[in-house]
Amino acid sequence: MKHLNFILTGLFFLCGLCCRAQVLPLEENVVLNTKEGQIKGKLLLPGGVKTCPVVLIIAGSGPTDMDGNSAIGNLRNNSLKFLAEGLAANGIASLRFDKRGIGTSASAGKEEAKLCFEDYVNDVTGWIDYLAKEKRFTTITVAGHSEGALIGMLACQNRPKVKGYISIAGAGRPAYEIIEAQVAAQQNPEAVRKEVASINESLKNGKEVSDVPAYLQSLYRASVQPYMISWFKYNPRTVIASVKVPVLIVQGKNDIQVSVEDAEFLKKGCPTAELLLIDKMNHVLKDCESKTVQQQMLTYGNPSLPVNSTLIASVSTFVEKLK
Repeated sequence: MKHLNFILTGLFFLCGLCCRAQVLPLEENVVLNTKEGQIKGKLLLPGGVKTCPVVLIIAGSGPTDMDGNSAIGNLRNNSLKFLAEGLAANGIASLRFDKRGIGTSASAGKEEAKLCFEDYVNDVTGWIDYLAKEKRFTTITVAGHSEGALIGMLACQNRPKVKGYISIAGAGRPAYEIIEAQVAAQQNPEAVRKEVASINESLKNGKEVSDVPAYLQSLYRASVQPYMISWFKYNPRTVIASVKVPVLIVQGKNDIQVSVEDAEFLKKGCPTAELLLIDKMNHVLKDCESKTVQQQMLTYGNPSLPVNSTLIASVSTFVEKLK
């Protein structure tokens, strides 16, 4: 009998391993062809299912890759990678991608002077159309992080296959307002603040500025001004009002880049949206006890620290309710 129990225990153990192996997520490399080059991404599929919902994850501003890592300062946090893995564990597929000119999509980059905000929007609509052709996916949800939130809310319009939209740490103010607030927060002299406001006013009106002082060249260099003009046209609070699908607005209370006030602005623009404020969560979607830059940076550069569990659970619940 002891031998029989040992054998049965061994069989159960092996069955358990087989079951766990079946639910491991599957990863596929995917490509979106553009006239400039290929934009590459990863499709993460929950194991053991034939059909499921899918979330299109859009990374934030600057040289941020599909995993949420930034080339500036070599900050690796894997925030978007962990979000995708958390969704897969809950039976939800996801597609995340390197933006044109970044990482594996470097070949699709454009000259800075020729890049405009709508290029990113058009890329996302291309991915939406790609997913819409896939019979494996029951619904498509667009989820944008940081600057990706504005890109996402623009891209999901007039796309009937999109059934939900999620803003994660998305700004609720136009870019020029955020820039001016950041300049003021850095306690720059009033003359600098006025100079920034003056340049922004010109760019808002579609006019490039040739006489930019040396101390503002990194922000307003000539080659980046066309992009800023195209970006300044959009007020997230106005844009989100035109999103016709269910909306979830997620904001961390310890985010030092985007504020709770931004989330509230978005909520005012879309009163029917669900607003979720998460304690301790910061801009890279991880728990941080403090808003001090020193403590925050420890999470920005920690690729093993998990993302906030409430975020994964809440996004999963929102997606699962869509039809």
